[in-house]
Amino acid sequence: MKAICLLISIILLSLLGAPTTYAQALTPTGDVYVDAKGVLRWQKTKGEVALFGVNYTAPFAYSYRALQRQGIKIEDAIDQDVYHLSRLGVDAFRVHVWDIEITDTLGNLQTNEHLRLLDYLITKLKARRIKIILTPIAYWGNAYPEPTNTGQGFSSIYDKRAAYTNPRAIRAQENYLGQFLNHRNQYSGLLNRQDPDIIAFEVCNEPNYRPPLAPVLSFANRMVAAMRATGLTKPIFYNIAESPAVKDAILDANVQGFSFQWYPEGLVAGHELRGNLLPYVDQYPLPYLGDKRFDRKARMVYEFESADVLQPIMYPFMAKSFREAGFQWATQFAYDPMGLAAFNTEYQTHYLNLAYTPAKALSLLVASRVFHETRRGQSYGRYPADTVFGAAHVSYRQQLSEWNAPTEFYYTATTTARPVQLAKLRHVAGVGSSGVVQYGGSGAYFLDQVAAGVWRLEVMPDAVPVRDPFETASERKEITQISWNKQPLTVTLPDLGPQYHVARLSADERLATYGEPSLGARQSQVVVTPGVYLLARQEADLKRHPATERLGNLQLGEFVAPEPPGGVAPAAARAWVRHVPLAQASANQPLLLIATVLPATPTDSVWLVARHYYGLVRRLPMHRTEPFTYAATVPAALTYPGQLHYWVVVGAAGKPTVTFPGYQPGNPLAWDFADAGHYEVPLVAATAPLPLFRADADRGHVEAQGLHPQAWVDYPTTASGNLALRLVVAPAKADQPAPPAGPAATLRTYLGDKIAGRTADLGNFKELIIKAQTNQPAATQLRVLLVTKDATAYAATVPLTATLGEVRVPLSALQPAPLLLSPRPYPGFLPLTFGPATRAPFRLADVEVLQLVLEGPRGLSEPLYVDVESVLVQ
Repeated sequence: MKAICLLISIILLSLLGAPTTYAQALTPTGDVYVDAKGVLRWQKTKGEVALFGVNYTAPFAYSYRALQRQGIKIEDAIDQDVYHLSRLGVDAFRVHVWDIEITDTLGNLQTNEHLRLLDYLITKLKARRIKIILTPIAYWGNAYPEPTNTGQGFSSIYDKRAAYTNPRAIRAQENYLGQFLNHRNQYSGLLNRQDPDIIAFEVCNEPNYRPPLAPVLSFANRMVAAMRATGLTKPIFYNIAESPAVKDAILDANVQGFSFQWYPEGLVAGHELRGNLLPYVDQYPLPYLGDKRFDRKARMVYEFESADVLQPIMYPFMAKSFREAGFQWATQFAYDPMGLAAFNTEYQTHYLNLAYTPAKALSLLVASRVFHETRRGQSYGRYPADTVFGAAHVSYRQQLSEWNAPTEFYYTATTTARPVQLAKLRHVAGVGSSGVVQYGGSGAYFLDQVAAGVWRLEVMPDAVPVRDPFETASERKEITQISWNKQPLTVTLPDLGPQYHVARLSADERLATYGEPSLGARQSQVVVTPGVYLLARQEADLKRHPATERLGNLQLGEFVAPEPPGGVAPAAARAWVRHVPLAQASANQPLLLIATVLPATPTDSVWLVARHYYGLVRRLPMHRTEPFTYAATVPAALTYPGQLHYWVVVGAAGKPTVTFPGYQPGNPLAWDFADAGHYEVPLVAATAPLPLFRADADRGHVEAQGLHPQAWVDYPTTASGNLALRLVVAPAKADQPAPPAGPAATLRTYLGDKIAGRTADLGNFKELIIKAQTNQPAATQLRVLLVTKDATAYAATVPLTATLGEVRVPLSALQPAPLLLSPRPYPGFLPLTFGPATRAPFRLADVEVLQLVLEGPRGLSEPLYVDVESVLVQ
């Protein structure tokens, strides 16, 4: 049987590609085992396992339905996405199988499209040498984010609580596990339990248990016994993070490893989280260390994500923290299918796709290298000392994740770093520019050496964010637009020289409307459109490497990218502008206004029309400062105290002009312009108070939450008639434990947009003014914190009364304090506070986050609440 498996694997690799040139190239084949010290090792080499990747769900549930609605064949989606995953250094795949879609109520496996597509996906992953851990039981319905479940399996009638206590539910799961492990993949011919690329199994996804322990231990061991009864010899993992109250039952179970997850800023904020969140991912302390039952088992992270965060800096830090904690497997949840990523509808709180989130995707590539190259248990210290670790560098202020090793150079934003050994460089991937590549677009690109003096260049189309990707999602609402453009590109490699030759490998009739790009390199520069090219020092070398030639895990001519709305023809494109006005701006000062602009064609002009509420009107050209970023400066003559109204206008000679906001026809200078909306910003004196939080205006853009079950938030009106944020902490219920001491409810709000227009005035401010009240003044402990760009917090206590009023807190009263990690990290055993080893002196100009923290006093007989209308600095 082993010989047959090996032969099938060889055939698959020959048909679908050899290992890629990233981490997978070093990934051994064959089974794994857990040694006596709890280390997951390769059976053949005895080397330690270290695998990093994603979850991906195209065969099931919403992805399956939505891709079909988009007219996309599921097999095509899988082919495209698995190719992109291989480009990102992924060598691990995990999914909780939607048992509800592939079983009946008795647990009998149903041979249907979902199961077939899982087989297909597994085969494609194997071909790219991506290893697999499957979780056969999900317990999930298949509706989310839609309202109605359609699956008919046992999870449609048994919820998580019944799953481990109802005898019929237990028998259904035993029946299903046996059949699933003995299922023969219709593409590879292998049984799931024998496939050498499915290296392990996790029994069930996020079980929900409560004491007593005996039923939990009995259930876990029955599931393991059902799996072992098939002849399965691979390691079995069990979730220990989801139900900490029964941890001892899981620790005693007959399993070889334990699984964890990490959502360091919670889930589903409803908007993008901004600010320096690196302290949230600085470490992953495990609560069970020192218990022999734990220390002798392997560790995996089945899901992780920096939810509601678009910054391309979180994944490398998470990978570093995972390795320090001893994890050997980590898979992000979840990679968005390319066919759905324009809308981010699958899981609103997650967003990751190479085409649509290029910088974040390349940060996953950097994280993969960090995970593979960091030793298990290795520590680089605590933030901010650990922003450089191994070959990695992470910078919040630059929004940069970087991997700079002798043969690899990857970066998520323009960088001034030089490759550590330019002559040895073999792989480059980036967004933005570097000393190796100067690029004018916003998509990702890859450079890989094919042979001496010959390189493969892959260029993705431009990605332009047009909405907050984490707001309520809809298949009718694009959040990122794809734009195919000609872009200048300069490559500086000694291996190529200054005047290399270029040939396109990815023939694509979609590009006919652009004409041929300029491919004759002069002073190292070419003009490219999305696709794949060969770059060669000698022209004759271009003909020696056809598009069908293999380069590791891919064919040279392979290329996958989405089309923009209406196709790639420029005539079909539509202009788009994204801009958020400043909360305030300093009067009598030049005012810089910045917008994201997607022109209909590269020849479009962009300008700003600005006027005071009454008086002067100015037409100002907006200049391109970065790909799709345009800026104009309103002169001081137009910023006298009052209110500035302005529009962004896009147009070109011989074409209709459109005005934003609202895609209005015409322009504001025309006599018949019907203004259906405009941007506006208050222009205030240098001594005017600066609002940091207003409950009525900011409630949809802040993070406010209770931190334990007896705490919550609300938005009542006060005696003044204004809306207020209410932080509430209540007495424990009779059947609940007393709430822990410490933070009970909190507000966090990002201030970058509010401070940006008043930077010239910050030196004038001396105190905070908090307008608030409480129903229990003697018991209330409210703290205000200002947090800097370096994640350093300074705090003061806010004394409140039962009457709504203003409390003044001098900025000089702020003292160094731990940063509250809110939204609350999950799992709950993770730290709730962070304190840096070193602190710079407090400067208001460095502040970017405001926090209000209500402490939870003991001995409450009725709910305690604090109502906060506003926080100003003056």
